[in-house]
Amino acid sequence: MDYKLLEKLCSIPGISGDEAAISAFILDYVKIHSPSWKVCPEVISGPELQDGIVLKFGNPRVAVFSHIDTVGYTVGYGNNLIKVGGPSAKNKTKLVDSQGRACVLHRDKVGNLSYTGKFSYERGTGLSYASNFRISDSNIQSPYLDNRLGVFVSLKLAEELENGIIAFTTYEEVGGGNAQVLARYIFEHYKVSKALIADITWITSGVQPGNGVAISTRDSGIPRRKYVQEIVRLAGLSGVPFQLEVESSGGSDGNVLQASAYPFDWCFIGAPEDNVHNPDEKVDIQDVESMLAIYKFLMMNL
Repeated sequence: MDYKLLEKLCSIPGISGDEAAISAFILDYVKIHSPSWKVCPEVISGPELQDGIVLKFGNPRVAVFSHIDTVGYTVGYGNNLIKVGGPSAKNKTKLVDSQGRACVLHRDKVGNLSYTGKFSYERGTGLSYASNFRISDSNIQSPYLDNRLGVFVSLKLAEELENGIIAFTTYEEVGGGNAQVLARYIFEHYKVSKALIADITWITSGVQPGNGVAISTRDSGIPRRKYVQEIVRLAGLSGVPFQLEVESSGGSDGNVLQASAYPFDWCFIGAPEDNVHNPDEKVDIQDVESMLAIYKFLMMNL
């Protein structure tokens, strides 16, 4: 599989609340490439969706939700930095603004964050990890695999998808909200209430790299067990490697759907990564391939 698209996605800034550039890229990508897809989707976007995007294919039964925002930092007063989501960069990490102007992150002994560099940024400026995409025969390592990898899988899925919805959401790293906006549109217009969450999870004692995509039975949110069991049953029929995840913390757009007024069933399915939320996020290529394969199978059979 060619990962040039993933490399490009990882290089585009898009911290929570400032997703306009990555949203515009996805819209342009769909416009250029969708005529060659198996089904050319209806594209729904606009101010009312807050940089979110809905792609509707054929007669949908299931919606895939994939968030396009990332963690990062906001410039505060002076040279102070404020976290956006839960970034975990080391001291002296290189950061850039949307124009590519670089600075260096500093963390003092009590955890206060600041920056130094040639530029004095305007208050409220968003800063992201500098792009550093690396790929080997077995692994991919880059800032922002969470969740540009989920976006990548969703766009690759779109190439062959005949019936379904792909929803690109914003604000996930700071607690979500936009997923509810898209959920309302999807349910009210298409009566779809089954969801899969294409996101990235953690490597833990129970979820290891190279063992396949993780299907989560729960994290801080608890999806309806009947729905998850049906997904696990189908996954078993697919022949695609997967592993079951059970966690007590963490969350995703699934939690936001569960808190909405719409009757969505949801299940988180994603490749596990190491070095979460820092510039060296790392995934096993076998897990990426199994993630795409399981989504293709489930969208045909769920």
